[in-house]
Amino acid sequence: MASVAHFRNVVLDCPDPHALAAFYAAVGGGTPVAEDDTWVVLQVPGGPRMAFQRAEGHTPPEWPRADHNGQQLHLDFDAGSTWAEMDTAHERVLALGARPLDEEDREKKDFVVYADPAGHPFCLCRIDHR
Repeated sequence: MASVAHFRNVVLDCPDPHALAAFYAAVGGGTPVAEDDTWVVLQVPGGPRMAFQRAEGHTPPEWPRADHNGQQLHLDFDAGSTWAEMDTAHERVLALGARPLDEEDREKKDFVVYADPAGHPFCLCRIDHR
């Protein structure tokens, strides 16, 4: 079956698109390109385009919540296949301004949930590359 359209971007609303694009460039690679003060695009190497849009009065999602302001989406990042790689990625995202939302039972789940500097949830995942 032919597709209706081609996937273009994941767009995150935020108060400062330049700062959030720089955060995700440091996490996943790429160079942010600002189209103007309200829209910044990041082409993640080997991955999708991410775009960051200024949203005045932005209210970040709250994780975990099931009501209208709960998680609307999250991003997963492959942080490697070993716990040492996960630990290194953990320290790096904290230094970039992320904050942990759920570190409980990470060995059982193989992921940790964080909030980016604008409050959007994302995960660092331990992926078995066998």
